[in-house]
Amino acid sequence: MAKLLLASIDEAYDARSWHGTNLRGSLRGVTREQAAWRPTSAKATADRSAGKPGDDRHNIWELMVHAAYWKYDIRRRLTGEKGRSFAIEGSNFWTRPIEGSLAEWRADLALLQREHDLLRRAVTAFPEFRWTKNAPGKPFTFEGLVRGVAAHDLYHAGQIQLLKRLRE
Repeated sequence: MAKLLLASIDEAYDARSWHGTNLRGSLRGVTREQAAWRPTSAKATADRSAGKPGDDRHNIWELMVHAAYWKYDIRRRLTGEKGRSFAIEGSNFWTRPIEGSLAEWRADLALLQREHDLLRRAVTAFPEFRWTKNAPGKPFTFEGLVRGVAAHDLYHAGQIQLLKRLRE
């Protein structure tokens, strides 16, 4: 099972596959300026004109850190790790960029890679007999969680591809 799950998460993240661009491929060549660009809705524009905060959409940078977080979360479920130790305080979505520096962009790209590598290790070490067991507090098996994180990477890869085109 681990071999098949590793192939799934790798194809969704950075290995060659038939389905098109994976998450890492969608980020290849993205500049910090492109990553920080935020599309806005007509409602957000109207809200700002009226002096209210707009409902701006997530940018590429935020989607990338979000994907890193869910790799971390699934790894934690596989390993049984307690407490929170994600590199950034909070959970799920973070406003990015903070300063917008190239160093911050590179650090968050490295965070995504690190979390993918750690998830791979957790999948490799996971006991074979537990894949079909439900994860604690979840109606999903451990296998389903790992397949889900692969699907999650592909979902956000598609969003990132769309955001790159919208910015053009």
